[in-house]
Amino acid sequence: MLWMSEFVLLVIAAMLGASLRFLNDPEGYAVFYNNTPARMLIPAIFITVSMAAFGLYQAHDRHNRIDFYLRLFLSFAFGTIALLVLYYLVPRVYIGRTVLALSLAIGMIGVMALRTVSQHFLRSAAFKRRVLVYGAGRNADLINSRMRRRSDRQSFVIVGFVPVSGQEVCVPAHLRTKVTESVCKLADTLQIDEVVVAPDERRGGLPMDELLECAQKGVSVVDLSTFFEREAGMVTLSVADPSWLAFSGGFDQSAVRRLTKRFFDLLAAGSMLLVAWPAMLVVALLVKLESKGPVFYKQVRVGEQGQHFEVIKFRSMRVDAEKDGVAQWATKNDDRTTRVGRVIRATRLDELPQLFNVLRGDMSFVGPRPERPQFVEMLSREVRYYNVRHCVKPGLTGWAQLRYPYGASVRDAEEKLTFDLFYIKNRGLVFDLMILLQTVEVVLFRRGAR
Repeated sequence: MLWMSEFVLLVIAAMLGASLRFLNDPEGYAVFYNNTPARMLIPAIFITVSMAAFGLYQAHDRHNRIDFYLRLFLSFAFGTIALLVLYYLVPRVYIGRTVLALSLAIGMIGVMALRTVSQHFLRSAAFKRRVLVYGAGRNADLINSRMRRRSDRQSFVIVGFVPVSGQEVCVPAHLRTKVTESVCKLADTLQIDEVVVAPDERRGGLPMDELLECAQKGVSVVDLSTFFEREAGMVTLSVADPSWLAFSGGFDQSAVRRLTKRFFDLLAAGSMLLVAWPAMLVVALLVKLESKGPVFYKQVRVGEQGQHFEVIKFRSMRVDAEKDGVAQWATKNDDRTTRVGRVIRATRLDELPQLFNVLRGDMSFVGPRPERPQFVEMLSREVRYYNVRHCVKPGLTGWAQLRYPYGASVRDAEEKLTFDLFYIKNRGLVFDLMILLQTVEVVLFRRGAR
């Protein structure tokens, strides 16, 4: 809705810019407007795509005001540069220097005003779903521990937690709701929009007749796994059981999906190579000049269905980084990294040769990051559902890379898996495109590199 509103606003800004430019020349305005009116849509398309690339349409926006203004300015700057390139290549869609300047100025002011108003209204409880949680034990308390920030609860407000008779209570007393009637009547009394079912033990502990009555009255009834998946963009490993994963949908492996995915990979990797090859030549030269050894570094990784392949990267560490033969996670300020290596790892330039892995079919452009066999063997034993991530091709970038920093421990791997599983269940062409755009933000703001 925010994207649609801002797209319409930017189209209106273009029309206002044209009206101001031809304020005293109605005949000129008529000629301008009648000559391909679709031109008015182009600035809105470029600017909103640029805003998406800078993370301004993320569902869980945690940017402060200064950060937002910086990202908005960069969005308009990069969008304008892209527009000028388009106008140079296709002059017939050009709307004129003055019209463009006025449109962008009006548009930026309008977006700032719209964001201010929308944030004010969205923070109001009147625009949030009222949620009642059935359960007050360890599972239910995960909502308080994993979604405690205001930015995590932009779309809902927890009205209360209903303790389940005979089960442990972990939720603080001031958050619990005293039960004096059935769940359905309580939901009606508290004007509840949704009931989240989150007991620690389901067998014999669910009032199914009452929950069915809630559903019949229009109150949404969801389990805790579905709630976390929708609101946090993750699959919570501790509460997701195999039956939920099997029956909740997703995991699309149809021929159409695989063909569209492969076409997207080839198009994205090919386009990236056309743009990035000069930078790749410079990096290769710098790596060769700084230290003896190969320019490229090949390492065995685990791919789709557990198959091994060699990932290609620019060498960013000393040749003897693992002279003892033991696989090691990279650490912050790793002393094995060369001077050039520190720069190319921070800017992700070391990963550009993986585009050849994508073209070869070993990797996808978007997907879970591939891990080394030694780590996979260990993590498969210690992390629940870890092998599920191997049902798809690993990716150059992914949902976990956007939502979680660099992982260098079992705990980090477990956290990143929650996002990888969400991606695997919900992957699609549009989702891949949004991840690709938001990767621009990760690279430019150097989040997660190590």
